[in-house]
Amino acid sequence: MTEPETKTQEWWVLLPVVRSTPPTISADEVMKLFDDMDITPTPRAFLLVDVRRTDWEGGTIKTSLNLPAQSFYQTRKTLFDLLERGGFKKVIFYCGASNGRGPRCAAWMQDYIDDVAKFGRKSEVKVFILAGGIKGWVKDFEEALVDGFEEKYWEQFK
Repeated sequence: MTEPETKTQEWWVLLPVVRSTPPTISADEVMKLFDDMDITPTPRAFLLVDVRRTDWEGGTIKTSLNLPAQSFYQTRKTLFDLLERGGFKKVIFYCGASNGRGPRCAAWMQDYIDDVAKFGRKSEVKVFILAGGIKGWVKDFEEALVDGFEEKYWEQFK
């Protein structure tokens, strides 16, 4: 008797389907945000969210908050509250290449912001997806502004 084949379900299938499509922001634009942060006296206005989990290797873009995609949906309200209280104007999501988890989490964040707006809670927070993810960042800037940069890890993507 053979074992029945079990097909693994993707982690997101039991969660709500995303309704929005946040815009992308280029690595150059994010680098400019870092540059502006260094020369202006105003408080930091952006937060980077790295949604990698098991592939969280090779480093992370400086100051990023790691909120793995697999548990992000349940924490989006907390992130929203932190963004609002911290005065952040932009939240930028990324994963390895920003083709799956990054855009999905960004969309869930935007959906949440849209939902609370229906109840009168307006927000100035804008949601973005880092084009190319951390792979694109490292391709463009190598180890610049990457905490825990591991050169050997990135060689496989050259």
